[in-house]
Amino acid sequence: MNANGETLIEVGHLVRRFGDRAVLDDISFNVHRGETLVIMGGSGCGKSTLLRHMIGSMKPTSGTVKLFGKEITAMKEREIERVRLRFGMLFQSGALLASLTVGENIALPLLQHTDKSGDEIEEIVKQKLQMVGLTGFEDLKPGEISGGMKKRVGLARALALDPELLFSDEPTSGLDPIMTAVVDQLTLNLTKGSHMTAVVVSHDMTSAFRIATRMIMLGHGSIVAQGTPDEIRNSPNPEVQQFIHGQPDGPIPLNVSQEEHKDHQHVRPRPFLGARFRFHHKHP
Repeated sequence: MNANGETLIEVGHLVRRFGDRAVLDDISFNVHRGETLVIMGGSGCGKSTLLRHMIGSMKPTSGTVKLFGKEITAMKEREIERVRLRFGMLFQSGALLASLTVGENIALPLLQHTDKSGDEIEEIVKQKLQMVGLTGFEDLKPGEISGGMKKRVGLARALALDPELLFSDEPTSGLDPIMTAVVDQLTLNLTKGSHMTAVVVSHDMTSAFRIATRMIMLGHGSIVAQGTPDEIRNSPNPEVQQFIHGQPDGPIPLNVSQEEHKDHQHVRPRPFLGARFRFHHKHP
């Protein structure tokens, strides 16, 4: 979808190693304006690591990441901060400051990055809360609202500066089916109604197929499959089919020894008896 649109994100031959383990191994893809790209895969496959590279909070071992046509991997923090003003970030937990009210949390980017008056900021906070369906919640503390509401407040804060691009890390994790649908609908309202571009990291398949215009599946540090939701749904790759249908065994095995586990071959097992001694030995 929108393959001929402006390219907002370019990831080229990205590699990230931790010791001798390649968490990301030669990852390349583009994201075009107006797309909703869902990055999916099992736990530990590198989804969040890839996201951190895309927002400039982690440096690659090799390869490139361009946002809005600018190479960010070699940028200094001050340069990256200017690029970050053009995108919003919804964290998995919402990442709200417990000591501040809902309204104060949403106002933070405006206070830090604009010279708007207090009245202007107050009006924007109300507008963003209305966008996420939480009109009148600005004076409550995060501890006084539900987990789903915290996600929505986090989304309102991510939208405070009217970004062109929204990154979301597991936005529906821990939510019930109704609240998941609410968060998905908010994402759809932004991407279809406001023409925002979104990159969403998720392993929630119902949510992923509901919001995505394009999907990438990661596995073993590389891209296993990518395409439209229909292309992923009809993929002949058995690993993709196992993942999207939640099957317990298949190419991704149910039982695996440490020696067989590619992601942890560099870790030497500790003797069990020694570990048991450490846990149970009582010092005089």
